[in-house]
Amino acid sequence: MVTPMDEENVQVHVPDAPSERSVQLTNFYRSRVRPLVEGWEPRGVRLHALRAITDASGLVRLSRSATTWPARHGSVRGTWLRARQAHASNGVVLHLHGGGFVFGSHRSHRVLAHQISRNTEMPVFLPHYRRAPEDPFPAAADDCLTAYRELLDQGIEPGRIRVVGDSAGGHLAACLLADLTRAELPLPAAVALYSPLLDLSCARLEEMDSTVRDPFLAPATTRLTCEAYLGETSPEEPRVNVLDADMTAWPPTLIQVSDSECLRDDAHRMAASLRAAGVPCELQIWPDQIHVFQAWADLPEAREANRYTGHFLRRHGTHET
Repeated sequence: MVTPMDEENVQVHVPDAPSERSVQLTNFYRSRVRPLVEGWEPRGVRLHALRAITDASGLVRLSRSATTWPARHGSVRGTWLRARQAHASNGVVLHLHGGGFVFGSHRSHRVLAHQISRNTEMPVFLPHYRRAPEDPFPAAADDCLTAYRELLDQGIEPGRIRVVGDSAGGHLAACLLADLTRAELPLPAAVALYSPLLDLSCARLEEMDSTVRDPFLAPATTRLTCEAYLGETSPEEPRVNVLDADMTAWPPTLIQVSDSECLRDDAHRMAASLRAAGVPCELQIWPDQIHVFQAWADLPEAREANRYTGHFLRRHGTHET
């Protein structure tokens, strides 16, 4: 079992330029995938097809030593996943998946959850929160809060809980921390955010995209998915506007984003807000990667980013003795 003391001198290697494999993947997304994303709307047959495709993509065979089992925490169902070297004595991870609030599930994100479990050496719970447009805000945020409170109710100490949020899951993770702060509930030991979508007004996405074209995300489509999630709620509503939340009690946070993502400004603004509140925050800018590149386990950059995430989350928090 790894203890926090073992992790103090671990460094991350963020390369100056992308690997050949990353260049190939990014070029494919820029030329083949980004054009398909343009003009896509989160509704109807196309939305249901995307959900089916992404769920199916997650049903790849994991390592033989990996263990998965379904679970329900309160009203929220999902999947627990444990890599071979993961033990509950090290703590647990609540992984809030991305998908623009409209797709993605405990099925689609199994591979990323396995990487998180393997590198943190902790079991990971992937909740299948309700999705828009069928269930707009605050359904997903409420489900994430319910899942976290259920972990506490099961006797898991907050110092042994870590939270990871990717893309839209980054907003849900920040919203969870703000909800816990307002309710005066104990917060998790540490948080990692992968390519977080945080400003649901999407005010600067076009500007970022015009400076460096995002290989994957299209600002107009991202705006539509945020509108589907918000429904009649304003992006300035305090529970939604996580960048202006009271962060003074938030736990140490790691943020990883690519310098070619249109969401990079969200990451910079969150890091600035956390640091202004006195919260330890590490912001890593990775060169020319696709959105949530950590999910591509064969990328050298993904292996390094996930390795460091594991170290970061392990060294913050408590372990069973």
